[in-house]
Amino acid sequence: MMSKINWGIIGCGDVTEKKSGPAFSKVSGSSLLGVMRRDATKAADYAQRHNVANWYSDASELMNNKNINAIYIATPPASHMDYAIEALSKGFNVYVEKPVTRNADEARQIAEAVKHHPEQKLTVAHYRRAVPMFLKVKELLESKLIGEVRTVQIRMWQSRKPALIAKVEENWRVQPELSGGGYFHDLAPHQLDLMLYYFGEPEYYNGFSLNQSGNTPADDHVCGQILFKNKVVVNGSWCFNVADNQTTDTCEVIGTKGRIIFPFFGDYISWKTDDDEQTIKFIHPEHIQQPMIEKIVAYFNDEGPNPCSIDEAITLMDIMDAFTKK
Repeated sequence: MMSKINWGIIGCGDVTEKKSGPAFSKVSGSSLLGVMRRDATKAADYAQRHNVANWYSDASELMNNKNINAIYIATPPASHMDYAIEALSKGFNVYVEKPVTRNADEARQIAEAVKHHPEQKLTVAHYRRAVPMFLKVKELLESKLIGEVRTVQIRMWQSRKPALIAKVEENWRVQPELSGGGYFHDLAPHQLDLMLYYFGEPEYYNGFSLNQSGNTPADDHVCGQILFKNKVVVNGSWCFNVADNQTTDTCEVIGTKGRIIFPFFGDYISWKTDDDEQTIKFIHPEHIQQPMIEKIVAYFNDEGPNPCSIDEAITLMDIMDAFTKK
């Protein structure tokens, strides 16, 4: 019989309003018992609106709730490492938002904590691995619909105020000391993690970044390339200072028999081969992290594998660090 996973959220901000928060009480064997935000008024408001029994303005107080046995960390990345290590040391299983940390060195410190607390489990929120649309892309690639994959071209070009980014009072995403970088650090983890999920272990990666506009303290243009051990080549371009009429979000996978195109933040997959040309549309889950949370609940109960480990997240952070090194 499945044990109940009783969650506490540290950082009940915008990402938890619909993408994740409500799903914790909709997944079988799971419930949301407490939420924490440093602003007590906002924490209380969240708890009232989402019918959560307990709210806190201090994370340690939340972790003192004896009925909670799992922690979801959804703060800005600057505090992910400290909260994750504290939660592991206090006996909690942990789910950490992406990017898992500001850089790979911090991610490695979490990995060390996981090793020191082998009875605890930790998963990283690369939740697109469980979303049906991206699972369909994986299925098409593995079926060799477009033959052997030769190259992947990622283009994420947005204006200075990207529509894809949640609007918040304090735009921490472009404060490198809080986020690790800029909008690249917020959006690229989804994209690059799928590349790792689809193509396996990388052999080489490199890139560069710069602040073209000077509009914020963060770099707004990043370019990078990855060579995977299976000889797939990925080239990526992220620019956050283009005209509104030039915005794009595309991933183009080119193979020996055709191509597959899809957006990372959209709802369709298109493909073209010598024999076929199709576009299929998807309706994403109401709470887009719910399929991932289902897998995490199973993992925490020893009923399934870890859907995304800290070691996998370290590889991702190594790539991001290589793309944004100074």
